[in-house]
Amino acid sequence: MGRIVVTEYISIDGVIEAPGGDEDYEHVNWVFEFERGEEGQKFKDDETFGSEALLLGRITYEGFALAWPTMEGEVADKFNAMPKYVISKTLTSPDWNNTTVLRGDVIEETKDLKQTVDGDIVVHGSAQLARALFAAGLVDELRLMVFPLVLGSGKKLFDGNGKKTRMPLREAKTVGEGITILTYGPIG
Repeated sequence: MGRIVVTEYISIDGVIEAPGGDEDYEHVNWVFEFERGEEGQKFKDDETFGSEALLLGRITYEGFALAWPTMEGEVADKFNAMPKYVISKTLTSPDWNNTTVLRGDVIEETKDLKQTVDGDIVVHGSAQLARALFAAGLVDELRLMVFPLVLGSGKKLFDGNGKKTRMPLREAKTVGEGITILTYGPIG
């Protein structure tokens, strides 16, 4: 059985918008203002190599599909080879290899995916998708890389319309230039 793991780059004020993408946002690429150090890089590498599949919203998928196929190295090879699932009613012909578009109900599609994929199904970014999965109680683990920065505006992971959810802190550590990695789970 699969586990849904949501992983986010997040500012102190909860913003997750355009951390490394080229979206139309005034603070785009804000994660690159910080060095995450060897420990921070190891955390992201371990997360990638521990993933069995990606589950993404359309906007995040399109950014990833534009960037990752042009990259080289072990991490890029893993991202490019692993199965990718995109929740979208508008994406018609995904170009990134091993991509399946899930057009049905987000919750039902995710429940089915958890039954068919054995291992971690990782959601990167994808704010709307992440919020829906949290609201449905489908997230098994939350990993936050908290950057010591207040952005003041932008899409937030939690938008104030969710429900009260207990998230036990499993691990906390500081890496690089003051970036805090927080891992929560099991969630419920």
